[in-house]
Amino acid sequence: MLEITAENVVRSWVDGWVVSRSAAPPIVEPWGYTVDVGLTDHVTRHVLDATGDAVREADVRKVAGAVRARGTWLKVFADPAVIAPWLGPDWWVDDEPAFLMTVRLTPAPGLTAPAGYRLRTWARGEVVRALVTAEDGALAARGQIGVCGATAVADQIETSAEHRRKGLGSLVMRALAGAAHDRGAQTGVLAGTPDGRALYSTLGWRVLAPLTSAKYVGPQGA
Repeated sequence: MLEITAENVVRSWVDGWVVSRSAAPPIVEPWGYTVDVGLTDHVTRHVLDATGDAVREADVRKVAGAVRARGTWLKVFADPAVIAPWLGPDWWVDDEPAFLMTVRLTPAPGLTAPAGYRLRTWARGEVVRALVTAEDGALAARGQIGVCGATAVADQIETSAEHRRKGLGSLVMRALAGAAHDRGAQTGVLAGTPDGRALYSTLGWRVLAPLTSAKYVGPQGA
């Protein structure tokens, strides 16, 4: 099994996220990675490869200071309370940290949806998707996972508000983890919200580092 460490976890997350979102291959930088995404509100993202106390203020300021395009995102694996003062007023910073998490993947045979719901999974290339629909066909829960060699990155996990607290998020996660395991992945990685962290922890995922998300919005009034 691949052992997830501070040295390889960020690259694993970047590679799997790129697969999941069909983004451009990451460009290796002295401080981490640049990924071109190509969306209006998410043109490019810069990801620093250090985690926790190893994140250097000088690196954050250097990367952020070189950004001029609105819609550029910065991902730093440290608490927002630490990172925000290093960015300045031209950046929007999510004040709630996400969490970089990992788990050992295992098979998930015989999964069934609760009464009144249907679970379906399918793959396109190295991306596996799981969809749970209600009796009327409405979206109840969904997610996807990008498989990249020995690791797989769970992404875009969501449960519709009216279908929460019914175990559907857990069902999606188990389906994705099992499918990734069947495709040869050994370790799962994800970036989870505070609410997501609570769910994923019950499924055996452990936190490796907090994650700050910031977006360049430009000078105010410009």
